[in-house]
Amino acid sequence: MSSHIPPRPGQQPPGPQPLPGVDTIIAVGSGKGGVGKTTLAVNLAVALAKLGHKVGLLDADVYGPNVPLMLGISAQPKVAADNRIQPLEVYGLKVISVGFLNPGDKPLIWRGPMLHSIIKQFLGSVDWGQLEYLVVDLPPGTGDVALSLIQTVPLTGAIVVSTPSDVSLQDARKAIEMFRQMKVDVVGMVENMSYFVCPHCNHEIDIFSRGGAEKTAAQFEVAFLGNVQLDPDIRKSGDSGKPSVLEGEDSPHAKSLYEFARNVIARVNEIKANAPESVIQIQ
Repeated sequence: MSSHIPPRPGQQPPGPQPLPGVDTIIAVGSGKGGVGKTTLAVNLAVALAKLGHKVGLLDADVYGPNVPLMLGISAQPKVAADNRIQPLEVYGLKVISVGFLNPGDKPLIWRGPMLHSIIKQFLGSVDWGQLEYLVVDLPPGTGDVALSLIQTVPLTGAIVVSTPSDVSLQDARKAIEMFRQMKVDVVGMVENMSYFVCPHCNHEIDIFSRGGAEKTAAQFEVAFLGNVQLDPDIRKSGDSGKPSVLEGEDSPHAKSLYEFARNVIARVNEIKANAPESVIQIQ
């Protein structure tokens, strides 16, 4: 006898449920902290918006919600009459972050069930409207928040951020395996802080080695999404709340970031083209 129990009338079936109006959900993760994951997530979202897409950014890094600082916004979201949370808007993005609800330096000390609850609320109770892309900035590692996201909505895919160093790549491999075990397509790997261009002689210096992420991507048979340079202006732009991609594709500080964004678009289109028809209908 089958043990399957159908959902009651009006009750949602178990498993991930699509977000109405949201076409593509991309998680940006990393095996460890300090690799510039949020910087790339923010610049990816703004670049997609600058390229003409409707984009949302969900800051799910509850332990270090840096998106408000990097976008220069600090207001509290409003709640509409239907109890729907209204995301803040900046640079053409719709944005929500736990940093809006818990400003300042006070840490959030939450256990798994509380983390799952806030992720579900940020997904299901926020009025995202019609979006082509929802970029989700995950905390580092392979913990509760990533699992809650995967269990709540059907992800189009995940991006793994790494530096070229062996220490970073060791943890990035764990992140790839986590997404694979959870049946999430890996959009690809991106190598951040890949090289540094000397401002005096224009010579490229491989401070953290170079090419490790591309080799790892080939080893795991995932796409390589590009090299993003180690650039003091990218850091300054993040600290000032004005992401580098706002300078446009012709800016030497933003060129590698736009190449990364365009590679993400191409890979997402490839994933969707190869998806089963039932998955496309859900999206």
